[in-house]
Amino acid sequence: MKKIALITGASSGIGKDTAILLQKNGHQVYGAARRTEKMKDLEEHGIKIIAMDITEEESVVNCVNTIMEQEGRIDVLVNNAGYGSYGALEDVPIEEARNQFDVNIFGLARLTQLVLPKMRENGLGKIVNISSMGGKIYTPFGGWYHATKHALEGWSDCLRLETKQFGIDVVVVEPGGIKTEWGGIAAENLKQTSGEGAYAEAAIKTANRTAEMYKSNRLSDPSVISRTILKAVTAKRPRIRYVVGFGAKPAIKMRSWFGDRFYDRMIERLA
Repeated sequence: MKKIALITGASSGIGKDTAILLQKNGHQVYGAARRTEKMKDLEEHGIKIIAMDITEEESVVNCVNTIMEQEGRIDVLVNNAGYGSYGALEDVPIEEARNQFDVNIFGLARLTQLVLPKMRENGLGKIVNISSMGGKIYTPFGGWYHATKHALEGWSDCLRLETKQFGIDVVVVEPGGIKTEWGGIAAENLKQTSGEGAYAEAAIKTANRTAEMYKSNRLSDPSVISRTILKAVTAKRPRIRYVVGFGAKPAIKMRSWFGDRFYDRMIERLA
């Protein structure tokens, strides 16, 4: 019997790649995102698409209800939707900071709450939360983004302990640099938010460097993450964390091994 999988943020990048890969490997995938026009090609693979705004309660409830009505269950949840809001902490409006948490944490958490009862009832389930190496490290001008990813790490650990008794696995994936539109969006947000004023010189330098990085050939392809997600959802006993993609393992280990002051100096040299 096919496992039923729901993937958020399926309109591009990691989400779209994962939807196609899971569908090819025997899952019935539902791809959810705000921009349904960017998911039309997924239907060619047999993937079912659903319009969902992760920050809207009614939208999230309707998405889950639709799948439950059609399939009766959700076996795999890949919480992939998210974005990076960059700017100096002094400059970022608190309203934008709240939106960052609404998308990257609270919307994700609400969707998970709605999926859990049927997983508990069935005594099985896989929940894969797409965090970031940014959930273990930090960089200038990414304060609110890093805050959401650090929060997701702790939230996922608690969820794992609470749901293990019901046969549910909670997995965290911590990608490094991946070839997606994420970097360009973050760089543009940084320029708009802190391109003038006290932080302008450093902010523009960081934004330009980020944009250049995401145009380079150094970053990992989204398939590196989608293959990791497939491995996690098909494993009998998946790892708790998967650290994959350009720069992720070295960056996380550097901070862990040498401490925050050494890491601070390394980041300052790169800035």
